[in-house]
Amino acid sequence: MKRQIFSILLFISIFFSAQKPKQIAFLSDVHFQDLYGSFSDHNFKGIINPTTGKPTILRTMDSQLHSTRIFNENYFAFLKVLDDIAAKGIKIVAMPGDFSDDGQAYNLRGLHRILQEYHEKYGINFYLTTGNHDPVGPFHNEGGKDDFLGQNGEPLGIYSKENIGKSTDKVITKDIAESGYLEILNELKDFGFYPKKEDLFWSTPFDQGIFKNYTYKKGLEAAEYSKRMYEVAKGFSVPDLSYVVEPVKDVWMVAIDGNTYIPKNLDENPQNMSNYKGASIGYNNVLTNKQHLIPWVKKLADEAKKNNKTLIAFTHYPMIDFNDEATREIENLLGDKKWQLERVPQEEVAKVFAEAGLQIHFAGHMHINDTGIRKFGENVLVNVQVPSLAAYLPAYKILTIQSPNRMEVKTEVINDVPHFDELFPLYEKEYSALQHDTTKPLWNKDILNTKSYHDFMLFHLKELVRLRMIPDDWPKEFIDKTKSLNGEDLLLFIQNKDQLKDQGIRSESFKKWSFDDLLLDLYKFQSADELAKKDIPEERLKQYQILEKLYQENQSKDVFVTQLKSVFKILSLLSHGDPADHFEIDLKKQEIRKR
Repeated sequence: MKRQIFSILLFISIFFSAQKPKQIAFLSDVHFQDLYGSFSDHNFKGIINPTTGKPTILRTMDSQLHSTRIFNENYFAFLKVLDDIAAKGIKIVAMPGDFSDDGQAYNLRGLHRILQEYHEKYGINFYLTTGNHDPVGPFHNEGGKDDFLGQNGEPLGIYSKENIGKSTDKVITKDIAESGYLEILNELKDFGFYPKKEDLFWSTPFDQGIFKNYTYKKGLEAAEYSKRMYEVAKGFSVPDLSYVVEPVKDVWMVAIDGNTYIPKNLDENPQNMSNYKGASIGYNNVLTNKQHLIPWVKKLADEAKKNNKTLIAFTHYPMIDFNDEATREIENLLGDKKWQLERVPQEEVAKVFAEAGLQIHFAGHMHINDTGIRKFGENVLVNVQVPSLAAYLPAYKILTIQSPNRMEVKTEVINDVPHFDELFPLYEKEYSALQHDTTKPLWNKDILNTKSYHDFMLFHLKELVRLRMIPDDWPKEFIDKTKSLNGEDLLLFIQNKDQLKDQGIRSESFKKWSFDDLLLDLYKFQSADELAKKDIPEERLKQYQILEKLYQENQSKDVFVTQLKSVFKILSLLSHGDPADHFEIDLKKQEIRKR
């Protein structure tokens, strides 16, 4: 009797274990830089933090506030997120590229150490794919940065060779050079780029007969660097680290290496690193110069369908326009070279991969939160943009596979990070040194008063918009006209006070915010999608809707009014995209539903 009861309980336990939904955490654009790393050929370990006493290798605050990502505090955010994932009991983490800050050896070693620690301590398996910062080019390249922080608060150069860089105060170490594919593969092979013994299946685009009688030994042979090369142009062979893995039964994760390093000059030496263009454009170049990925994805999709596998792809680059259909309006207002429009994938990208059978794709690269869906007859493709931990709004995604046709995606925002302010005393030194330099704008020291990681990253966005986005993206004449305007002024451009009164609109209440506030909110929506609403006053959001409506109804041909009309159209589109916080994907009905 006891044996029968034990057998029934065991069956129930196994049954419910088998029914438990499978979960994958997606963690993109970590841009890991090892604050507490070391160089193998130099005794420099950084500058001493007066508060902690620890030597620290960090970049300047000035460089952070001119970049679309931070370089330093994301170190602490990364550890916080890994602790969060471990606490949730998630055992699979996919990292869609830019896991390092330019693939330097000391950063790769630091990343390896942390991933290995969480694997051993919590049983988490990590699966990486490459981004345009890892590697920066297909092969090893000399490099370095001018903007590390020196002992006296002034910039310090760290370079891999003596004759590069412009800084006079410098450290020379080979560990700051930009690693190529080979070095990345050798350092991080345990994290997806090679098969694990426990993987049920593992393969690359270059395998023959990949679905028959898979063994770990076959996987190891296929993973060799020399067997993962393709011709990106005639006579130019470069690596492709794409792979597919089955980490748990019936789930195939496709890690697509979307980096396409195209030579500028076909008469050059294929090993000349300076002859390769960067890969940041993404899938548009895959369609022209990396076409072998398309039949490979189709073959995987066909086999997955035949064998009842759930296929989940992740790449660094988006497959669907991430501007919520605002791209054309942005182009009309600012031009096709602004707002990173060159990174927007052509519609053909979504069509090609949807018709190849791909349905679910996670991407990074843009440091934004977004969801896009495209339907082509019976084919559907959903592209989920994973935010960065190094930009506003810092977050990661959790995919829960309820069934092959029904999945749930949840965005986990990172608000509080232990030690995020640990480096602030060092920035105080930097600020004091910078006050003597009148040649460039000084960053706003109030960022050192922020009380949470969320507020720190929001302040970073604010400074980035002020110091870089507005000067780079927007016409100077337009910004000069708008810099003294408030919300009421924007109303009165197109309606007089009597007209507003007839509609029950109190123009005085619009005075509380400026056009600069509106521009910042525009970038909040671009970065965080619907989650930006939590960082914008509710009254202002309602006022934006009133202005959007009034400007769209206005028929004025005045150039300035037309420009403002475009601004409100873009704001409306960016703030009303597909669900991007917590949602369900129904592949059968080809729809996304907000949860």
